Amino acid sequence: MSYYIDRKTGKKVKEKVAGSKFIVWTYNTSVGKSLLELIVKRKFFSSLYGKLQDLSNSKKKIQDFVRDFNIDMSEAEREDVSEYTSFNDFFTRKLKSESRKIDRSEKALISPADGKVLAYENIHVEKVIQVKGFLYKLQDLFDDENEAKLYNGGTCVVVRLAPNDYHRFHFVDDGIPRDVKRIKGDYYSVNPIALKEVISLYCRNKRHVTMFDSKNFGQVAFVDVGATCVGSIIQTFNEYTEVKKGDEKGYFKFGGSTVVMFLQKGMVKIDPDIVKNSKAGIETSVFMGEKIGEK
Repeated sequence: MSYYIDRKTGKKVKEKVAGSKFIVWTYNTSVGKSLLELIVKRKFFSSLYGKLQDLSNSKKKIQDFVRDFNIDMSEAEREDVSEYTSFNDFFTRKLKSESRKIDRSEKALISPADGKVLAYENIHVEKVIQVKGFLYKLQDLFDDENEAKLYNGGTCVVVRLAPNDYHRFHFVDDGIPRDVKRIKGDYYSVNPIALKEVISLYCRNKRHVTMFDSKNFGQVAFVDVGATCVGSIIQTFNEYTEVKKGDEKGYFKFGGSTVVMFLQKGMVKIDPDIVKNSKAGIETSVFMGEKIGEK
């Protein structure tokens, strides 16, 4: 059972998780764990599931999904669910520009996506926190020891996107993104249940790493992590081409997924409420464009 802090109200909220019973069974039972290693974490399983969500008959699930997870379709460019050609078409929907208010202050670090955030300051690159009690090495996540060293003493921001979240992610500042390093891997769930069971999960999953030379926050590292049933991670930006704060970077196809962001030492101070909740091991709900820290 997962809880998070609703940032608007400050109250603790029980998270409604799509496929929660299957996740619990898969990660907490011996039979489930066997199936996980044999089938569920494999590329073919997520690729097949992703292709099914591209079929036209998958759109029949949209209306129930919107109702069950109370999704506000007035935020979407296409409000009418009948306009979507498949479930993945709906899942990767774009929002109206006015649906997310982007903090344009140069001092403000914004969330790159809608989701639940954890943040850790003064990190040790040999002991980055996955969840309480689980650590990983940043060089394993980046697959690059030299780049990892640059973030010692810096800040780690983890934004977890649940299936019911808006699934596009964005740049947090003006700047120039470099090329995307695509790292092959498994497809474990990024749900908190899985994070407490799988050692170095982020380092084992499929992921994209992008170094971003930002205007106000130095070199920022983006790690877009795939997960179970995420058929694809799609990057929509042009490499080595200037972008503006809030511009789209890419999107995930169906499934839960995560954006992990690293900033160098002294570049940002995370907002106190997020730091407090993170130290307690509790995520905080955020929206893309919302301030989560400042220079």
